[in-house]
Amino acid sequence: MEKSLVVITGASSGFSAEIAKLFNQAGFPLLLLGRRVEKIEALPLNFDNVMIEKVDVTDQKVFAASIKKAEAVYGPVDLLVNNAGVMLLGNVLTQDPAEWQTMMNTNVMGVLNGMQIVLPGMKERNHGTVINMSSLAGKKTFTNHAAYVASKFGVHGLSETIREEVSGSNVRVSLVAPGAAETELLTHVTDQSALTDYEAWKESMGGITLNPVHVAESVKFIYDMPQEVNIREIDIAATAQDA
Repeated sequence: MEKSLVVITGASSGFSAEIAKLFNQAGFPLLLLGRRVEKIEALPLNFDNVMIEKVDVTDQKVFAASIKKAEAVYGPVDLLVNNAGVMLLGNVLTQDPAEWQTMMNTNVMGVLNGMQIVLPGMKERNHGTVINMSSLAGKKTFTNHAAYVASKFGVHGLSETIREEVSGSNVRVSLVAPGAAETELLTHVTDQSALTDYEAWKESMGGITLNPVHVAESVKFIYDMPQEVNIREIDIAATAQDA
């Protein structure tokens, strides 16, 4: 059976890299989007049916053009995984507001951009899935995460709203909310105090957080369900995570 196009944003590392591996192994054509294309090109994939495009998800025109290019080769998008995101920890009293804006632009506007691009076609075909990668910080609070929490609460809210709006067209909108995980998200944190506090919290859990492989497996599980079944949300964290 011919496999449909899967689009993954922020595909250079972390969750998205593992998601790409799973879908690649299963024979799906992929459009992998990210700002660091050299890292995507270095992933252990079979690139026979993989297209890579340098895209910042906050630029909807470039985002849309890359999807149109892939659809011309592989056919319509059947799955969009909105994974691109930024986590810049910091105390609201001292954090640079530019970091707040960066998170809102990428974590919220980037997700909305992707959904606005693919959903009209999915509704027309009465088939398709969008899986938005959020966080447990989209449903509960964490110290030094104020703006990040705000952005991820936004992802939860927009996902549920749009799910309601497209469900009558047999289109699925789902959400995966991981806890602390072994990804590169912390490498962009500029607040050393917030980073130190986070690392101390991580050590309280034994120093090892969630393996991104299991998050990828959750995404694949959602997609593999019949189209008439929508797993609306999966919350997933290391067993040792107490918050």
